Amino acid sequence: MKPMIYLFFKGDCLEAMTHYAAVLGGRIQGVLRNADAPAQEFCMPGGGDMILNMSMVLEDNLVMASDNSEETYRMPQGFRISIEPDTLEDFERVHASLAREARTVEMEPCETFWAERFALFTDRYGTPWMLNYTGSKETRK
Repeated sequence: MKPMIYLFFKGDCLEAMTHYAAVLGGRIQGVLRNADAPAQEFCMPGGGDMILNMSMVLEDNLVMASDNSEETYRMPQGFRISIEPDTLEDFERVHASLAREARTVEMEPCETFWAERFALFTDRYGTPWMLNYTGSKETRK
């Protein structure tokens, strides 16, 4: 079994997932809107333009997402999406793009005892991120 990330947004799912695909090198695979569902089979709160389900392929992972209405949306908590860029330059690029207009910054990019650069923040869409670039501190097994 392979875990899959499923994100919920407050009406800006398409914008957020398109941004993530651009920043992380992913590919949007499919988009299904509320208006695409037969009314007699499925009724989702919110307008017809809201995303019922969409997916992004990110390397060999699938990230799925949908919109929630104002009434049902809750800020994510108790987890973070962890990304480990291959280079310090990639870390800086990903951080600059994802952390722009962040809702919260729990830890600015800094060196730690386990990584050359590490950061914790929640982006403008409400997604909590953890970025880690181990660099020269990588332990070999």
